[in-house]
Amino acid sequence: MKISEIQARMGRIEVIGKITDMSEIREFNKNNGKLRVCDAKLKDDSGEIKLTLWNDEINKVKIGDKVKISNGYCGEYQGEKQLSAGKFGKLEVID
Repeated sequence: MKISEIQARMGRIEVIGKITDMSEIREFNKNNGKLRVCDAKLKDDSGEIKLTLWNDEINKVKIGDKVKISNGYCGEYQGEKQLSAGKFGKLEVID
């Protein structure tokens, strides 16, 4: 799938792209402990999308990495699409 084809509330997303930007890591407390979140930009030749990285995913990637999202989910926040591997998906760095 191409990034330009991703729609809000879409599931089972399989996409490959390059990390072009990463925000500061934010930490907050939730009832089950501390959570870390970071917004990244994922880009392919069709466009780009915000990729939300959680906890251990943040340490897996850096700017310039090519990543594959398997079984991802796209949410929407304040009119902006946000892609995430979510609970059931997988994020992997590929060559």
